[in-house]
Amino acid sequence: MMMKGTLYGVGVGPGDPKLMTYLAVETVKKCPVIAVPAEGREHAVSYRIAEGIVEGLEEKECLNLSTPMTKDMQILEQNYRAAADRIIGQLEQGKDVAYLTLGDPTIYSTYIYIHRIVGKRGYKTQIVNGIPSFCAVAARLGVSLADRAEQLHIIPSTYDIEEALTYPGSKVLMKAASKLSVVKDQLKEKEMKGIMVENCGLPDEHIYENVDDMPEKASYYSIVLVKENGHD
Repeated sequence: MMMKGTLYGVGVGPGDPKLMTYLAVETVKKCPVIAVPAEGREHAVSYRIAEGIVEGLEEKECLNLSTPMTKDMQILEQNYRAAADRIIGQLEQGKDVAYLTLGDPTIYSTYIYIHRIVGKRGYKTQIVNGIPSFCAVAARLGVSLADRAEQLHIIPSTYDIEEALTYPGSKVLMKAASKLSVVKDQLKEKEMKGIMVENCGLPDEHIYENVDDMPEKASYYSIVLVKENGHD
């Protein structure tokens, strides 16, 4: 009886290929099949990151599992089930699959929905964690995310952030780009300081030191760090 394959959700980190963990690199190397959340590996940022450090990546079979940019749960669920079906097709052949995802698979990742479906259907799944983007941003800026008893809040900016900005401590506004003008307005209104890093660790990285310098539009991979006591 053929052993069924395992699905690995591999966090490739925030952008710099050198920030992929040894375990992530080893896992991708041993899997004959990779999966990317895009229409073709050339369009997947996670693939381009892994390509910078994993030898022979281009020779692996690749599942293109793009997800529509929508909040319609019915459409998304159909998409996740279809992606899970394609992965299971490989697992049934005894092939391990490495799904490449930016940052860490446990933080606002599309992968986790596919992971749950595949697991519920009785297949082995494993998460290989990666360095989260906001940790890379803090390191790039040379600041702490949280000191002593200071709280840290991770906030998805594609939803209403007004209440979240009142939380004590540090706020990480993830996926800020699509609502950047709203984010800027709310920070100004509350007289809060923020630093934005766009494409952290990638060749087109850009740092905006204060709210006024932030553009009205930015790339999808933009994070705003709001510190209660500034960024000293």
